[in-house]
Amino acid sequence: MRDYTDDTLSFCLDDGARLLDGPGDEAPTRLLPDATRNPLNPIRVRSWLLPVVLLGFLVAGGFLAYRYFTAPGGRQIESIAVMPFVNESGNVDVDYLSDGMTETLIGSLSQLPNLNVKSRSSVFRYKGKESDAQTIGKELNVQAILNGRVIERGDDLTLYLELVDAKTGDRIWGDQYNKKLSGLVSLQTEIARDVSDKLRQKLTGADQQRLTKGYTTNTDAYQLYLKGRYFWNKFTPADHQKASDYFNQAIASDPNYALAYAGLADTYGSSATNGWIPPTEGYKKGKAAAKKALEIDDRLAEAHVSLGAMSMFFDFDWQTAEQEYKRAIELNPNYELTYELYSYLLSARGRPEEAIAAAQHGLEVAPLSALLSDDVAAAYYFGRQYDQAIKQNQKSLELEPDRPGSRVGLGNIYDLQGKYEEAVVEYQKAIRMSERTSNILGYLGHAYGASGKRTEVLKILNEMKEMSKQKYVSPYDLALLYTGLGEKDKALEQLNRACDERAGWVIYLGVEPLFEPLKTDPRFQGLLHCGIPQ
Repeated sequence: MRDYTDDTLSFCLDDGARLLDGPGDEAPTRLLPDATRNPLNPIRVRSWLLPVVLLGFLVAGGFLAYRYFTAPGGRQIESIAVMPFVNESGNVDVDYLSDGMTETLIGSLSQLPNLNVKSRSSVFRYKGKESDAQTIGKELNVQAILNGRVIERGDDLTLYLELVDAKTGDRIWGDQYNKKLSGLVSLQTEIARDVSDKLRQKLTGADQQRLTKGYTTNTDAYQLYLKGRYFWNKFTPADHQKASDYFNQAIASDPNYALAYAGLADTYGSSATNGWIPPTEGYKKGKAAAKKALEIDDRLAEAHVSLGAMSMFFDFDWQTAEQEYKRAIELNPNYELTYELYSYLLSARGRPEEAIAAAQHGLEVAPLSALLSDDVAAAYYFGRQYDQAIKQNQKSLELEPDRPGSRVGLGNIYDLQGKYEEAVVEYQKAIRMSERTSNILGYLGHAYGASGKRTEVLKILNEMKEMSKQKYVSPYDLALLYTGLGEKDKALEQLNRACDERAGWVIYLGVEPLFEPLKTDPRFQGLLHCGIPQ
């Protein structure tokens, strides 16, 4: 990933700006007396000539510095945060449009090689909150903030944009766009071009093509895609079902819509990993969608990440997965999901320091993302750096106090440290913040079992069995519960099932500290084909 620093900015003068204007300002020496009429000694002339010339340079340099460092719009902006566009339509059902237009612009600007664009998760934490540009600029470490307001009235769409200097709060540029909803696709291309121009980006022809590339010309397909991403980002089982429906509808409207296939792959893959749908079914569909996306557009970073995830979770093909993640970083170093999944792979393969570095890269792209912060904590956890993991999970909770993943992370560590009551408290908080998924119940059952509360474990086990009648329950989660109880035979039986079914987080089998009591058993070693580093 590129390093971006605010002290290495390049600036440019406005067109036609000169230090000297008019015919009388051709050179500083014109200000000196004519030497043929000067009664002073030539040596004395030379002695005061140098200070005058230096003064001229200082004046010119001061003016140049003023032009470079204070003139609004005169500099090339190298870092930007595109804030969530505000839906002023008076209809919450249009949120998908304002959110989607924001994400599309972030994606377009992220294609530019010399521009650091803050990720979706970094900027969307400000949604619905009052924050001034200078505060956001400091928190996200960017030079400029782009604000937008969207109004939809029937088939009429109005967009107001404003580019603000994050240091001074001054308005650099603003414009209003009035379009029919049928012109939504062309509008996205237009605003990407306009914003890039106001950022003073120096673009090659290839850069221009990437910036203005439209993945579909079909407005219906585009809107369906935006709805799919809107529900995908909500990240619940029910919302992912809606997301897959919308992505499939987008593909039906435009069978060559690569982004829609990538979105569908992400939905199937994440639902399978989290145990919301049977993994084998989800990964197979996800892999097919990712391959189709790459057949259409092999430069689509999102699709490379999707294929990498399927290769990792479903095929246990670590080499292909790593190649896909690296290719995605080459194509779009601002795409945060790449670093998250790459850190998973590195942890699973027993490369903890690399995993920590990859997750931290992701956090640089999305500095205020509690999700990426949790990924750093997880990398510390699998690397057995528990104190660092606790600190990082606590940082995540500072960013997002109601984040269940951070609570689970803390619970895992307290469980390992024998602080079972603290672990149970964290797991129960996570359940209240989300829902009673088999994943969290498996961890809770482990803590109860390890603390000797067998009655509580059996209650959870019965709950999970009843749950399995309605939806998929991961055998990996059951294995955690049985390990806490000390029932190794049942735990290993469930892990064998988890391996066969490619259940969720089985890639971590070789590095999950909670499975440490099983590792001396030869049967556990027999699960090497299930992704344990050799």
